[in-house]
Amino acid sequence: MPASIVMRLLLFLLLVCLLSSANAAEPRVTKDIEFANVDGHSLKLDLYQPDSTGGPLVVWIHGGGWKGGSKTSCPLKWLTDHGYNVASISYRFTDKATFPAQIHDCKAAIRWLRAHQEKYGYSTDKIAVAGSSAGGQLAALLGTSGDVKELEGTVGGNLDQSSRVDCVIDYFGATDFILRSKTQPHVANQEGTSVYKLLGGGADQQVELAKQASAVNFVSSDDPPFLVFHGDQDKTVLLDQSERIQEVYDEAGLPLELIILEGAGHGGKAFYASKYRQAVEAFLKKHL
Repeated sequence: MPASIVMRLLLFLLLVCLLSSANAAEPRVTKDIEFANVDGHSLKLDLYQPDSTGGPLVVWIHGGGWKGGSKTSCPLKWLTDHGYNVASISYRFTDKATFPAQIHDCKAAIRWLRAHQEKYGYSTDKIAVAGSSAGGQLAALLGTSGDVKELEGTVGGNLDQSSRVDCVIDYFGATDFILRSKTQPHVANQEGTSVYKLLGGGADQQVELAKQASAVNFVSSDDPPFLVFHGDQDKTVLLDQSERIQEVYDEAGLPLELIILEGAGHGGKAFYASKYRQAVEAFLKKHL
């Protein structure tokens, strides 16, 4: 092949790469925005935004066993390429406070985000919430506990704003701690475990708190649609946790799609592969 043709091909490929990069522009990022302060403990969020203003909002809640993790780990930032604003929030860990502090903090973030939509240029007419593992549990609970007073709290104020959300994306989160105390007693009941630290005791002992932390216990006819991802080889949070909320949603006649990843464990890149991104995008397009 003549050198001139090779050079033209190389230039063409370079142009394609440059155009692809332009189409996947980096989001505008505002980090460490304080949305509440609890006894000197600052609760912050990071905001990822597209170039356009007025787009819908997706709130991400990170995992980490309610004892660790970071808002900087946000696998849904790619949604800004499709016009969505993404807020990745923090919450108090179990070394600072036990449940229901964590859901109070998440609801505080939703209220704050609604109160500040004009300042930051996104829309909260409808809000999606998503999370993985511990964050999935909190996202699911946000979804089913809209207007449940005992879980609302007063953290951060903005009590004139609603903490209800309009759709939920739950990546392998626990939804029924009473069931978990039976199917995974070594995880839910044993001293020193993440669940034990969350509830301040085993789920078999802290029964009322275990029920309050379980999204399935608050399902009602006006709850939002769910998209749930779970690996069938997950040994940390068993698949039966997602099957349980699917069962309760089915009984209530509510929409929930459960996508089971064959061979997948608790988390990993597989959950954010292209075909599952497409499922997320289609779900958000339908419900936001």
